[in-house]
Amino acid sequence: MALVRRVAAVIPLVGAVTTAAALTGAAFLTVAHAGCDEAGRFVKTGGSIEFVGGCVNGADLPAAPTAEVENVDRFGGSKKP
Repeated sequence: MALVRRVAAVIPLVGAVTTAAALTGAAFLTVAHAGCDEAGRFVKTGGSIEFVGGCVNGADLPAAPTAEVENVDRFGGSKKP
C-alpha cells in the first residue's frame, strides 16, 4: 500500500517535468528555425541602450497610439475630470 502512495505522489512530478522538457524543446526548435540571419545586438548610445539589427524592422511595426497629453493623468492613465 505504501508503494502505491509513493507512485501516486510521483506521477504529477513526472508529468510536470515531462511538460517542462517538451516546452523547452519546442522553444529551442522554434528559435532554431526562425530563419533570422542576424540575431541583433544591444548598443549603448549616449545615455540609452538600443537594439540594433535582428529580424524585425522598425517600419514593420505599427505606430504607437497617441494620446491627448493635457487630458491624461500621467500616473493613473485615466482622463482627468
